[in-house]
Amino acid sequence: MQPDSKTMELKFYKYHGAGNDFIMIDNRERFFNPEATTITKLCHRFFGIGADGLILLEHHPEADFRMRYFNSDGREATMCGNGGRCCVAFARFLGLVKSDANFIAADGRHVAVILSEYDTSVVVKLKMSDVVNIQKFDEGFFLDTGSPHLVRFIENVNDLDVNAEGRKIRTMSKWGTDGVNVNFVELKSGDVHGRTYERGVENETLSCGTGAIAMALAVYSNGFMTDSPLLIHAPGGQLKVHFNAVDHYFSNIWLEGPAERVFEGKIQF
Repeated sequence: MQPDSKTMELKFYKYHGAGNDFIMIDNRERFFNPEATTITKLCHRFFGIGADGLILLEHHPEADFRMRYFNSDGREATMCGNGGRCCVAFARFLGLVKSDANFIAADGRHVAVILSEYDTSVVVKLKMSDVVNIQKFDEGFFLDTGSPHLVRFIENVNDLDVNAEGRKIRTMSKWGTDGVNVNFVELKSGDVHGRTYERGVENETLSCGTGAIAMALAVYSNGFMTDSPLLIHAPGGQLKVHFNAVDHYFSNIWLEGPAERVFEGKIQF
């Protein structure tokens, strides 16, 4: 069957950061129109490419590039830490940056450093926005690390039905119409183990960058650990969170971890 005359061929790249995966599109020529139905179809794991989200790398006159992040439900979202690190790796692949980068995202300007590079994988350290305070609720600890997160400390995190429990909290009216990302944390032998239910994906993701920061700061603010950086163990890999803390104000926050180009291809849509 011949493709419909209205279809378009899209060149894409697939990246992941500790299992948190993204469709990357070089949209500097603004050829791609980010309609929600198109993004949902492309991110679908059975009928599309499959991803937690889609990222457009675009031109910006005052930065190396602009990053636009869309959840797999098709809606443009707030900052994505792992997505930002993958976008820096993508910019490196495209030759737009070398060992460091600065870019514009939904929450403002970010800088990043590429610590190492090997074949299709790089280690990226990305500076994130300051966090002003942490609020305590019956459900856990709420903080905004570029995206809103609720951190709950539990036991036996590996046995938890994250989708069922996360969905219950995510949809509570107290978080507003957009809801909240939910992180479940267990401290085991001095290590931080966490799992995330991500809004917009409406599923557990194998890791979450802003979620890793939320978990690290919640662990620190509750006095469970007092050192920086903190290593966060997620199902998809490990992320390192660096920060400075004065009372409940956190600054100089950096998210460090791997970003890997998995494959590239073309798709008709």
